[in-house]
Amino acid sequence: MFKQKPLWRKPALFAGIIIGAVAFSCQQNTESPITGDSIEFVKFQSGDIIPGKYIVTLMPTGINFRKDLSYDAVQATMRKTGSELLSKYRIDQENLGFVYGSSIEGFAVSLTEEQYQAISKDPSIKAIEADRVIALGPPPGKGPGSGGGGSTASQQIPYGIERVHGGATYTGSKKAYIIDSGIDSSHEDLNVSTSLGFNAFTKGKDASLDSDGNGHGTHVAGTVGAKDNSVGVIGVAAGVTVIPVKVLDSRGSGSYSGVIAGVDFVKANATSGDVANMSLGGPISDALDAAVVSLAASGVKVALAAGNESDNANNHSPARANHANIYTISAIDSSDKFASFSNYGNPPIDFAAPGVGILSTVPGGYASYSGTSMASPHVCGLLIWGNPGNGGNAIGDPDGNPDQIAIR
Repeated sequence: MFKQKPLWRKPALFAGIIIGAVAFSCQQNTESPITGDSIEFVKFQSGDIIPGKYIVTLMPTGINFRKDLSYDAVQATMRKTGSELLSKYRIDQENLGFVYGSSIEGFAVSLTEEQYQAISKDPSIKAIEADRVIALGPPPGKGPGSGGGGSTASQQIPYGIERVHGGATYTGSKKAYIIDSGIDSSHEDLNVSTSLGFNAFTKGKDASLDSDGNGHGTHVAGTVGAKDNSVGVIGVAAGVTVIPVKVLDSRGSGSYSGVIAGVDFVKANATSGDVANMSLGGPISDALDAAVVSLAASGVKVALAAGNESDNANNHSPARANHANIYTISAIDSSDKFASFSNYGNPPIDFAAPGVGILSTVPGGYASYSGTSMASPHVCGLLIWGNPGNGGNAIGDPDGNPDQIAIR
């Protein structure tokens, strides 16, 4: 079902880095646990297995074919199913975390080793994998820049938007789901719909969908759809509605189980033709890949960052996930040169896009970031308009098979 790919050289997760006008706060925040859990992510490194936390995939129950069920109804049904399975093994229902029924069928759960050994033999279970921390981090050898928040004196068209032939104003009904750290809903350059969004966090400073405590998701959203409004920057599909799906907290940290919950929400609520961007990733997860493939199979086009490890993208999830509606994106610079940090490999990579020194929106202003996290939303914006075209080849692709540069 999936493109084959190897594990990362080290369990680092990928995203963009700050190289421009703003530096984000990364203070420890222990007040934003994943729903149903009590995880303090600061205790873990990116890619670490979270002790005692698991993602259970169930054998098909047929719930996905019951089109009459709303997202809330599916959630209730799967929570009942999960609770009944746990009670069968005398496991407390409070151990049950996120539940999934719109993409994969299953749930997140806390288990002792003894409970894991017992429940894993149940015939209703297809697979169990360890939950992991997922966190944003810089490409190898890079680090965050410094500086204060900034605004642009007048509207600019970033070089990446020009390179992919974006910037036209979108007036249709398609929506862009940004599966990330949230989006600053007050930003004057973005058309944000929080009422359609999802938040994996239920308390602390990350519980509000109106804010983005990290800034990464707001930057991604601006590349997709910043308005043509005489200020700031212009996105690839200017003015498109961007929807926050907050699965990363203010430190840029979350869990695989929370990311799957976000994907599950989008699968249940998006319309065929909508798009989604996932500028995040980590070690291989069959459950995460399966959820993303299910989302793509519903008609939602998904842009995925290839990763920043200078590694084969086949070693990472969800970058390795394969479907006709999935586009895995590597990064180039303003001279079309393949970025030194970018992951590579065909498959899974479908296109390259600008990902070095990308100016976009951040809470309170604008900043330049680098990473495949910045390349992916260029293609996400293109997918609003249709399938990307061929704008030439990336220069110096290390796999010897140059990635096509995506354009409208």
